[in-house]
Amino acid sequence: MGKIPPALRTAISSNTLLKTPAPTQALKSPHQFLYKNENPSKKSAAANKSEKKTPATAVIFKSPELSEAIKIFNSLVTATMQTPRDRTFHNSLLQSYASISTVDDSISLLNHMIKANPSFNPDRSTYHILLAQSCQAPDNSLSSIRKTLSLMTTNGYPPNQGTTDIAVRSLCSVNRLDDAIELVKGLSLNSSPPDIFTFNFLVKCLCKCRSLTTVYNFVDQMRASFGIKPNLVTYTILIDNVCNTKNLREAMRLVSALSDSGFKPDCFVYNTIMKGYCNLSRGSEVIGVYNKMKEEGVEPDLVTYNTLIFGLSKCGRVGEAKKFLKVMVEAGFLPDAVTYTSLMNGMCREGDALGALVLLEEMEGKGCSPNSCTYNTLLYGLCKSRLMEKGIELYRAMKEGGVKLETAAYATLVRALCRHGKVAEAYEVFDYAVESKSLTDVAAYTTLESTLKWLKKAKEQGHAV
Repeated sequence: MGKIPPALRTAISSNTLLKTPAPTQALKSPHQFLYKNENPSKKSAAANKSEKKTPATAVIFKSPELSEAIKIFNSLVTATMQTPRDRTFHNSLLQSYASISTVDDSISLLNHMIKANPSFNPDRSTYHILLAQSCQAPDNSLSSIRKTLSLMTTNGYPPNQGTTDIAVRSLCSVNRLDDAIELVKGLSLNSSPPDIFTFNFLVKCLCKCRSLTTVYNFVDQMRASFGIKPNLVTYTILIDNVCNTKNLREAMRLVSALSDSGFKPDCFVYNTIMKGYCNLSRGSEVIGVYNKMKEEGVEPDLVTYNTLIFGLSKCGRVGEAKKFLKVMVEAGFLPDAVTYTSLMNGMCREGDALGALVLLEEMEGKGCSPNSCTYNTLLYGLCKSRLMEKGIELYRAMKEGGVKLETAAYATLVRALCRHGKVAEAYEVFDYAVESKSLTDVAAYTTLESTLKWLKKAKEQGHAV
């Protein structure tokens, strides 16, 4: 049924679904929907007071013209002559202007600030404002960046690791990864190499949009040329990347390389590998990783057990997944919505949708709030098992609670309704899907239209639906 979203507060009681059909009771809305019909104009008096007391602390420049910026600064200094402004104020002023101006004009305004107000002494943070602006400039060259770095050095603030980090993150924020790599190499040659945090940030960015060979080349070059060695986090990023591409053989090679480098795989590393096996529906390997983890003395956490239960349930080994549910409780971990939803998904795949409803009752009885994925998983399973009355009852409860429909659950419900001749009800579900923004108009209508065409064709050919 897809990825499991963050948990919502409970909107549905499972008790009515397990008994004889009865009119759906009014449900308590999830936390997210308490403000659905709130009138934004009716705020508390305290909130209004706090808003009125909040002064504007920064000048907002509306024009990028340098002359206009200088006029604003001069008038401000004149108006506050008896209340000297500190460096923080000047920096915020420069930051405001830098958001709409060119790098050269920002430097000119800074020079004017220093000349007009001798008490203002720029520090490294001041020049970092200019550096961030030059990295995000649309000229797509490093000339303005080098100019800013030269200005910093001339005024007694040569680049350090903080400078490198700001430049790298600013460049990557505007998709200039290649420039970030080139700049890092240049700064490293000038005795300002990145720290391990910046290095890992770059590795992660490379993993997202470059080949694995490119990533490895960068890691090897930084180690050979500048002595920056991968740490446990680096290896974890690499392992996660190859697991996402379903290259489990390379993931295991990286685990060996990690150990050879003197690091011990931690819980997160093992969880990442287990997730990779889950993506391939290889449940037996998931258990193998879990056993290896225990042998190495690494204690599983909640994510470990949730991943294990998800993987086993996905590949049809629900019985073993239930055993690990007991194991995790004995280990001191309380099952959450992810745990129960994974089990319900596996049970529904095996055709045991009623058993999944029983599990929902158990889940709520233990104080665990289901989320939207839980309800959609059950709705999908009920409709697939042709338990139409239970499915409709669950849908109505979801609608009252404002729970959105996922694509698979919506399509299955619409198809089931049409199969039972409830075309009007199918249109009503379509309306709710659009109104609740569960699906786009086009996606919702396309599903409904294709279902109606399928139903018409099946009837014309005399097939049972």
